[in-house]
Amino acid sequence: MPPTSPMGVISESAAAQLLDFSQRLDIGLLDRVVNCMYHEAGDQQKIAEKVLNTLKEHPDAWMRVDSILEFSSNQETKYFALQILEALIKTRWKVLARPQCEGIKKYIVGLIIQTSSSSELLESEKTYLGKLNMILVEILKHEWPNNWSTFISDIVGASKTNESLCQNNMVILRLLSEEVFDFSLGQMTQTKAKHLKDSMCQQFSLIFQLCQYVLENSQNASLVVSTLETLLRFMHWIPLGYIFETNLIQTLVFKFFNVPLFRNITLKCLAEIAGVLVDEYDTQLVELFVSTTEKLKEMLPLETRLKEAYERGSNDEQNFIQNLAIFYTTFLKGHSSLVEKPELIWKLQDAYAYLLMLSEVEEREIFKICLEYWNILVSDLYRESLTTTVVGTLAESTTGEGRSKQYAPILSKLRRIMISRMARPEEVLVVENEHGEVVREFMKDTDSLNLYKSMRETLVYLTHLDYSDTKKIMIEKLQHQVDGREWSWHNLNTLCWAIGSISGAMQEDDERSFLVIVIRDLLGLCEQKRGKDNKAIVASNIMYVVGQYPRFLRAHWRFLKTVITKLFEFMHETHEGVQDMACDTFIKIAQKCRRQLVTVQYGEAVEFIEEILKEIDIIINDLQPQQVHTFYEAVGVIISAQLDSAVEARQIERLFRLPNQIWDGILVQAACNIDLLRDFEVVQQLCNLLKTNHSACKSLGHSYLVQLGRIYLDMLNVYKIMSQNIGQAVATNGEQVTKQPLIRSMRSVKKAILNLLSCWIKRTTDPVFVAENILPPLLDAVADDYQKNLPAAREAEVLSLMATLVNRLEDHILPALPRVLDAVFQSTLEMIDKDLEEFPEHRTNFFTLLQAVNAHCFSALLSLTSDKFKLILDSVIWAIKHTMRQSSLLAYMFKIVENDIITVPLSDAPESTTVQGSKVNVQYVHQSLSQLLKQVFPHLQETQIRVFIDGLFSFDQDVAAFREHVRDFLVQIREVAGEDLSDLYLEEREAEIAQAQAAKLRRQACIPGILGPHEVDMCD
Repeated sequence: MPPTSPMGVISESAAAQLLDFSQRLDIGLLDRVVNCMYHEAGDQQKIAEKVLNTLKEHPDAWMRVDSILEFSSNQETKYFALQILEALIKTRWKVLARPQCEGIKKYIVGLIIQTSSSSELLESEKTYLGKLNMILVEILKHEWPNNWSTFISDIVGASKTNESLCQNNMVILRLLSEEVFDFSLGQMTQTKAKHLKDSMCQQFSLIFQLCQYVLENSQNASLVVSTLETLLRFMHWIPLGYIFETNLIQTLVFKFFNVPLFRNITLKCLAEIAGVLVDEYDTQLVELFVSTTEKLKEMLPLETRLKEAYERGSNDEQNFIQNLAIFYTTFLKGHSSLVEKPELIWKLQDAYAYLLMLSEVEEREIFKICLEYWNILVSDLYRESLTTTVVGTLAESTTGEGRSKQYAPILSKLRRIMISRMARPEEVLVVENEHGEVVREFMKDTDSLNLYKSMRETLVYLTHLDYSDTKKIMIEKLQHQVDGREWSWHNLNTLCWAIGSISGAMQEDDERSFLVIVIRDLLGLCEQKRGKDNKAIVASNIMYVVGQYPRFLRAHWRFLKTVITKLFEFMHETHEGVQDMACDTFIKIAQKCRRQLVTVQYGEAVEFIEEILKEIDIIINDLQPQQVHTFYEAVGVIISAQLDSAVEARQIERLFRLPNQIWDGILVQAACNIDLLRDFEVVQQLCNLLKTNHSACKSLGHSYLVQLGRIYLDMLNVYKIMSQNIGQAVATNGEQVTKQPLIRSMRSVKKAILNLLSCWIKRTTDPVFVAENILPPLLDAVADDYQKNLPAAREAEVLSLMATLVNRLEDHILPALPRVLDAVFQSTLEMIDKDLEEFPEHRTNFFTLLQAVNAHCFSALLSLTSDKFKLILDSVIWAIKHTMRQSSLLAYMFKIVENDIITVPLSDAPESTTVQGSKVNVQYVHQSLSQLLKQVFPHLQETQIRVFIDGLFSFDQDVAAFREHVRDFLVQIREVAGEDLSDLYLEEREAEIAQAQAAKLRRQACIPGILGPHEVDMCD
């Protein structure tokens, strides 16, 4: 043997001896290699990993597992050996001889019994035993019930001999239940999973008797916990009689619920039972609710302050509080009507008292659990309030009041909780971070946004149910902000977010009186507070609230003017996020109130838009480029509401006065010194000016032509110069130069021009004008440049611009279409036909252009020369080679073959023309697929392939069934099938496929023409 150092360093040649199956396995060497794998680094680890992976993949490696497990003292080595055995069972079990299967089965069972027969080994060998249990479950998935019909009785019988063994057997039963009922999708075929589920249900009485015996008699705490955990996994599938027609509920509530060690797992079991939706066990469900609530009051009196208890509680106690929320929300979602009876009203109120306290706990997951139920409750109450007859048993109570009245005190407390805990909406960009600093948010918190949407909906329902209470609580809380009693950033934020969230939930008069107070107090608070952070928080809340109430602003000009003026002030506030919010709020208000801003209001001399245009230089002076773009889009929205086209044109000219001054200045200087357009700062400035134009164009639409006409030819010249600069740089320094900042900025200018033109062409109302005046110079500058450029310097936006032109101009582009195709078609195809990954944007835009041409200018395609037409056809066929993951597309391909939509034979065989209808193509696809699958998956049996292909045709009109059928096949290809296919239940699957095919034919026969003439039975 080659020497190894005392430090455990192993050479590759020494480690490779493990792969020599002609020698006895050196267990000590294997231990050292495994140790290197897990505890060394660098070359040693790589050598170990290579050898162990090769060993694991050897077809005879499993035969060495028993000696490894017997003689190795290293737990990691034992675990490695079990991984070898697990791989064999998962993939090659069916090709083993029966004696080998029986031998492995008995060996694993023996190891499990040996390792789990004492409590000491049960704990010390936990990981090892866990792997053995999983291997046994993998064996069971193949053997039970067909080849091991006595398994359930065997394991139940063995459990009665030894408590430690029983505890581990509970784990095995739990794992088996999870594999069959929870994780079977994608791991075993549907038919096999169904058979295993049926077997579990049929033999469950023995398992239940064992669980019941343990729960009633055992004093072993760890065994009881394991039994309860196993029972929990059974709850969602066992026959309901075992739950409701035995003493299980009483045992759980009265024996285990109040014992700290068992209360969490017991409460989870009770929550599962509470989620059962059946009518015949109403009495037992009410008893469950009442007894659990009574026991809970002994354990956790209603006077307990749950919020504080949670904060200082242990992990176990915190989990109990969360499980309590799950129990009550689960029960009330499904069974609230059972306990809304007069005689149970006090128990119900106790439950709601707990739920309200749970909703105050500062733990988001618990709050989300409660919120989901509150949303269901208040939406139900709202719907009932819309009807004249109150639905529900509470309407029959002695008070004669409906459910809404009965719930009023609970809902009032809930309103306070919702308002004080309101999540942050998407529009708010100024936030308090974990360090207590006021900063701008850059990453959207998706979880918070989803929480806000749920809370907003809940609060809207609460407002509809009693708007005066909502209003009273909000105004009271706002007063406490103004007078300082409850002042804090958090309190003001949540209050204002709540105020903004109920926009539209009140009648307009009520909303007006409410908002007058809110806006007045918030503006006063802004003047009152000192310090940049305080002002930033108040400013963000003002902007959010006013942005949510456009109806109020449209009806109250003075408030609208005041709010917009305030927004312009905030645009000079340099605190992070305030300017962004001001611009975002301004565009939101502009979209909803634009008519008011282009109308001379009472008491005003001119339209407000005129004042904005007059002061525009001052307003945007402190804004960043992106904020300026938003501002220009907002002003464009306002101007677009102008009814007088002459006035609109004049206002557009005034809007672009400042950008045009800068644009003209750059071009004048560039005329004297062309190198100016190679200056990084100048190029950046051009890019920003073009993006400002683009933003305004989005909102102005066709009217942007006033500005476009002024800069169009200059813009195309800039495009040409930038393209020349890029081309020269690439020619001189190679394609890598395109990644340099200056070149990237030049390309950004080109993209900005292309995007601006696409934007306007999409919105123009005069395609003839575009075809006659815009298109010729555009093709000179853009199309020719694209064709001449190197692939790395071609902009994908050129293709999308051409697609936009075709879609918008339709037949008006026909005279220019050959030139367009000549410029972009061949050059793009050469970029994307080498593989399926390079130039993804060009790839997408190329086929978007082809689609547009096919839809609007098909005659132009027919007039192409044969070689060009073939090129287009070949490109479409080539595109089909892209991987399609969508089952619906695959199903559609089978459907068009079967329904004779493809009218020409797919096969080249001469005899194919003699077979009538679609049968020839169906047979051809069937044979081709069969040959392909046999080549790719030689380990599958012919019956498996035939059943799979038959199913593809039978399920091609049912995407869900088609998807499941494909998933079943994916399960089968991972395993070598051997001769025995009994556990795949292929005969049953064939029967299901035949039924699906017959049902499909019946549906098709009802629609004249769907079936071909040779598929329809005709009477003589």
